[in-house]
Amino acid sequence: MGANTSQVSDLSENPSLRTLVGTESVSQNEPFWNQLISFTFISPANSGDSKILEEAVIPLAKTLIENNPRTGNFGTLIKVFLSRTKELKISTECQDQLFIWQAHNALFMIRCLLKVFIREMSEEELHQQFSYQERATNSTGGKRFILLCGFVCLCVCRDITYSILFEAVTTLLVLFSYQLFQKDILRDGIIYQHIMKGRCLSLTSRLVKTLLYNFIRQEKCPPPATHIFQPHGEEGGMLYGLVSGVASGLWSVFTLGGSGAKGVEQEPNPLPLSNQSLLLLLVLANLTDGPDWPNPYRQAVTCFRNTQDTSSLLADQPHSFQINFNSLYTALCEQQRSDQATLLLYTLLHQNANMRTYMLSRTDMDNLVMPILEILYHVEERNSHHVYMALIILLILTEDDAFNRSVHEVVVLTLNNNSLDPLCVGSDLFAPPPQDKYLHTNCLAALANMSAQFRCLHQYAAQRIISLFALLSKKHNKVLEQATQSLRGRTGDNNALPDYAQDLSVIEEVIRMMLEIINSCLANSLHLNPNLVYALLYKRELFEQFRMHPSFQDIMQNLDTVIGFFSTRLEQAGSDLSVERVQEVIMKGAQALPKDRLKKFPELKFKYVEEDQPEDFFIPYVWSLVFSSGVGLYWSPQGVELFSMDSG
Repeated sequence: MGANTSQVSDLSENPSLRTLVGTESVSQNEPFWNQLISFTFISPANSGDSKILEEAVIPLAKTLIENNPRTGNFGTLIKVFLSRTKELKISTECQDQLFIWQAHNALFMIRCLLKVFIREMSEEELHQQFSYQERATNSTGGKRFILLCGFVCLCVCRDITYSILFEAVTTLLVLFSYQLFQKDILRDGIIYQHIMKGRCLSLTSRLVKTLLYNFIRQEKCPPPATHIFQPHGEEGGMLYGLVSGVASGLWSVFTLGGSGAKGVEQEPNPLPLSNQSLLLLLVLANLTDGPDWPNPYRQAVTCFRNTQDTSSLLADQPHSFQINFNSLYTALCEQQRSDQATLLLYTLLHQNANMRTYMLSRTDMDNLVMPILEILYHVEERNSHHVYMALIILLILTEDDAFNRSVHEVVVLTLNNNSLDPLCVGSDLFAPPPQDKYLHTNCLAALANMSAQFRCLHQYAAQRIISLFALLSKKHNKVLEQATQSLRGRTGDNNALPDYAQDLSVIEEVIRMMLEIINSCLANSLHLNPNLVYALLYKRELFEQFRMHPSFQDIMQNLDTVIGFFSTRLEQAGSDLSVERVQEVIMKGAQALPKDRLKKFPELKFKYVEEDQPEDFFIPYVWSLVFSSGVGLYWSPQGVELFSMDSG
């Protein structure tokens, strides 16, 4: 960074950078600026190198913060960049690579400085850094507003290079990173007002559409473009040598590695623009509403339509646009390995009725469901937030009866192909710790919705449900014992008791839901569930302690009836029965048990309802993804207040 700089260690001594951050003001017309942004700096390729670059930039940025009130050089750098953005389209069309290279370098330099500025000062102080020495013209706020709109305009422009588009998206992410250093959710601010109102507001639908389009395209980084600068005769040798090095340097910009929350090195992301665009889209869509204005980006996300939708767009749906749903659906199916793609899927299912209707109408829903089930099947490899979002997606999908019927058909197909059985995989949803209320509530609700439709649990699913019940029973007894001991040993003020009561309440709520699922399968389709009956008989002692529990007495009646009925038939069949003989007795007994002996309960049906103030969950989650998955971005864990480093 800086003319002729190729190593991070050279930054502090680079003459051009020292002039930029120094005590002398440099006019916009000086040739210095062309020299400053004509560097062949090899950008970091992984999180470790990103950290080294950040640490090298910090002292330079701090010096600039100190001197900029007198020199205004930062504002002049912005002027230089903005002047070049006006000619980017023409330069791209004419393949003016030197001009594009310098414009990219200027933007990259601004982004690196802004990132430190945001960490070191408040929004109000940053506001002043944009144009010191120009207060007499009252243009400070205007320049910052123009810069922000300039970034948005670059993001929505289709006639610029991959490198500049990537850098513009990344710089917008950096501008919103104030949230990382605040424990409370930011609900207002200068940047928020600029991005949600004024000229930026008119670009809302174009920006959201472009970010979605970048995600859909999944475009890989272009290879080093040295062929563009092939020399023509001996005179071209020096130019070729210079720009060839530049192309290699730019290529490394596109393959920066994100820094993991635990400092683990990551492989270069092969789809940096797609990744960064999705992160920015999630940040924008989850911004809180302003004091007197709604979040326009959330509005755009909730109302966009299919390109094949020929109906006129409703006038009361601001920022609506059309996009190819088939392409978006395909990208969502292919990218569920990442948290951010799963979060986008949840957002669209929950908030965009057009997209939800389209997805539920697909005849190939297995292409979407199987990747979600794979997240749950490999739950030990995923963070709890990713698992949570996958479970909510299943719950939302299973609210639709047609989906439940179609999934049942897919189950048979996948079993015939010796592939994963969705219900069997679904039983592994219970792998997270039993104390996690939301994980269990949502996974059981989804399973209950599916069970209510086809009311059949395969062997592995039945075994896993009973195994989970055993874990919950053990946890229930442990917490109950801890609460009892605490009561006996209580002296003075004891703040632990309310926590025990809450833990018991959560565990009993999940146990009750499990019993309701089991009861629904038994009462409505006993003959389809011999595996469940077998598992109940094998582990009948698990249910003894809950028979007289006031929270479970009603629901336990049917389980007692089934266990008692089949136990008697097995005793009559003799001793030393083989597994096959036991299953035969159960199958015949299921046909013989009078239906009126089982009490009917209301059909289970669950509906996902988002918690009050969902931003308290989603904004920290989104920024944890930016922190860990942002391409070419590194933030020191020290000072991050929004979430803990071990969250998720």
